[in-house]
Amino acid sequence: MNGTAAPRVRGGPMPSALIQDRMTRVELTWIEKKIEYWIRFGQAANEQIVDRRQRILSFRPNTIFAFVRWASNDFGTIISRIDIVRAVEPGEAYQTLPFVRPGGEILLKIEGWPKVEDVLRHVDAIEAIGIEADAVSPEHWRHVHNRMAAAQQPRAYTLEQHRAFLLRRKVQP
Repeated sequence: MNGTAAPRVRGGPMPSALIQDRMTRVELTWIEKKIEYWIRFGQAANEQIVDRRQRILSFRPNTIFAFVRWASNDFGTIISRIDIVRAVEPGEAYQTLPFVRPGGEILLKIEGWPKVEDVLRHVDAIEAIGIEADAVSPEHWRHVHNRMAAAQQPRAYTLEQHRAFLLRRKVQP
């Protein structure tokens, strides 16, 4: 050897880049009374502050989070929406969603402020019995979506349902 460092192997990202590439990124904006995008629940792995009005949260694969979007103009509210999303593994199929890169598995999608408030109350009720909303069975969020889409009241999530979900998760491959 001539005393120089070995050349870097081409063709692959650095290990730290591999970890970042697995993340689902959500762009949050807060311009009071104009655009308010926030995360209602979900454990972010990383936060990048872009400026005082914008930040980007990164979620690890299989993390479940609730993304709330609200915007208005001079005439009133133009969008109010909540999406409950599971961050996907690289290579896994996903649905696209504005401000979520690359996208995720959408478990619940509700539009209109009265319905969004109903979902937020449902989340509050789950947390009131001592369960973190991001730990709830994905099937329950689909149930809430489907019932609300049919103008029906979703069933409450119970401790018994949660225990059963945790036991099923232990035995599934």
